[in-house]
Amino acid sequence: MSVSECEPLLGGSDAVDSQLNDGERDAEALEKRASRRTNRAIDIHLLPLLVLLYLFNGLDRGNIGNAQTQGFTNDIGCSPDDLNTATSLFFAFFVLFQPFSAAVGAWLGPKRWIPIIMFLWGVMTVAQTFIWGRGSLLATRLLIGLFEAGFYPTALAYLATFYRPFDLGKRIALFYGQYAIANAFSGAMAYGIFQIQHPVLKPWQLLFLIQGGLTCLLAAVAWVWLPAGPDTAWFLTEEERAWVVKRVRPEKPGITKRDFVETIRDWKLWYVLVCNICASVPSTAFSVFLPLVVQGMGYTALEANLMSVPPAVCGAAGLYLFAWSSDHRRERGYHIVAAITLSLVGLTGVVTAWSDRAKYAALCVFLSGSYVSAPLTAAWLSGNTAASKRGLVLGINGFGNVAGVIGSLLFRAEYAPAYRTPLYRTLGFVVAAMVGYMSYRFALQAVNRHRALIRGAKSDEEIDTETRDAARLGVPRTADRGDYGL
Repeated sequence: MSVSECEPLLGGSDAVDSQLNDGERDAEALEKRASRRTNRAIDIHLLPLLVLLYLFNGLDRGNIGNAQTQGFTNDIGCSPDDLNTATSLFFAFFVLFQPFSAAVGAWLGPKRWIPIIMFLWGVMTVAQTFIWGRGSLLATRLLIGLFEAGFYPTALAYLATFYRPFDLGKRIALFYGQYAIANAFSGAMAYGIFQIQHPVLKPWQLLFLIQGGLTCLLAAVAWVWLPAGPDTAWFLTEEERAWVVKRVRPEKPGITKRDFVETIRDWKLWYVLVCNICASVPSTAFSVFLPLVVQGMGYTALEANLMSVPPAVCGAAGLYLFAWSSDHRRERGYHIVAAITLSLVGLTGVVTAWSDRAKYAALCVFLSGSYVSAPLTAAWLSGNTAASKRGLVLGINGFGNVAGVIGSLLFRAEYAPAYRTPLYRTLGFVVAAMVGYMSYRFALQAVNRHRALIRGAKSDEEIDTETRDAARLGVPRTADRGDYGL
């Protein structure tokens, strides 16, 4: 027997291992190809529609600001301050009813609940065309806030049944981006609609009628288009449906009493919530008042709607760039602080510049960083929270929309057209957010160092016991690891 004939026998064990490894690599390659193919089908047939629906969610939320440039409150017998009250009520009900609406969405199913609530807020948007008086203004805005509240959490839960967690992050970024894009699209759309000369309806009435009607139309499309889930997705093959159902195994660990108590007592969560509220004041306020602020820079009422587009586009571009960099570098805190710093620089320019052109340029810089903190904070908390507590933690963080109430109270008509006092106060919130987020990151570093010291003094058995023990003093399971991501 030759040496060459003996080698396979002498190395038989290694050869088998090599074959197994090759087989595992082949299986992994097949899995990646199947995942990419399935994701592509979902990206083409499902994601664009949901993104479009969220765009109209933002349009119907902020179009009242565009309407105000055409004398909306004066025409319906209200004072300009009634607009601020109505906007505050919108955000108050939006925050209050978000968890309840999301719960109904989970019970009824996103396929039904998303089109239903969209149709309802579309009807209320159309109803604004014919309202008169303060009571009807407050009622319609209140109801729009109530119906819009459940869309975002229901849509995200729906997408989570199609994508794995590490495939979902980029898709979530598209949703957050629509918040800024809605401002741009709303300004451009309003500018076009306001060019229409109607013999009976005023320009702002046409705005509500057209945008609300399109919302109702899209709700009807969604009712027909959206599948109940991946197992009934008409745009997937039978093999792809089985693959999605197999790969997406939703965790349903349930919230224990321990999880609830730990979450409520976690000072870090409440601290970052305050930071998130401060940082979100500009983005939520300007979702409504951007056209009015732009109008105060020397533009006519009609021009203000068109000129609100570039700052909003800058906001969307800044969000996408910061989100991409944050995911790529796997870091959250410094990215949030950098974005807030950019906002601070821009807002300082807005309140100190002498010329309207310089103020407008500074406004673009300001909004480039204003939309970043909210999505990155949600991603930061999600990555630092165990699965059993994640829903509760993100639900509490959703109260960051209280910033909309604050912004609505700041930009009152008495400060028009320059809005210097509201802008100075907004500057204060931005500074507080920057300091708060930086200190939050340093606090997490200190906690990580403290945990490392505790781990170093414990055995593996003690650490394992502590992850399941009611005390959980030193090494709480945070995203199944001991340290917080920064």
